[in-house]
Amino acid sequence: MTFTAPGAEGRYEDYIYLQMLQREWERPVVEFQAFAHATQGPSAQAALVLLFWGYFETRIERLHRSAMRKLPQRVLEDQLKRYSGIGTRLFDLYRIFFGTTYFDDLRDQGFAAVSDLLIDIHKRRNEFSHGNPQAINDATVKALVENLKAEHEAWIAIYNRRVKP
Repeated sequence: MTFTAPGAEGRYEDYIYLQMLQREWERPVVEFQAFAHATQGPSAQAALVLLFWGYFETRIERLHRSAMRKLPQRVLEDQLKRYSGIGTRLFDLYRIFFGTTYFDDLRDQGFAAVSDLLIDIHKRRNEFSHGNPQAINDATVKALVENLKAEHEAWIAIYNRRVKP
């Protein structure tokens, strides 16, 4: 694999997000005992998934801004405002800029499992946010943690594919 750019990470906040994800993963589950009393509660480590998704959203915005940096600033800002939700950025705006969706791009680059994982996390994060906290269960947390390295590699591959030096 050849990288055309130094990689998709490198901003200070990326490292903060990654440190926070690690700290959240290492936090003793006993600290989440409040969830144990809820019969239909989320995973005790649901915050890990929510934190990851916030991090993911910042990277998608960065991808769009970096890849389209040659557009007039007003045009780029208008598009980002018009397509402000993460779903519309992954599907609609991504298709406008690149002729495909983020998830199909992942599949085309050999990261089908990462694509499926991100689609599932997106769906579950939305369900969590709209009154179904148990959507983020232990299996979701486990799948994310087991695939963080692959997701990171996929992110770098897509970033380097779409952001021309």
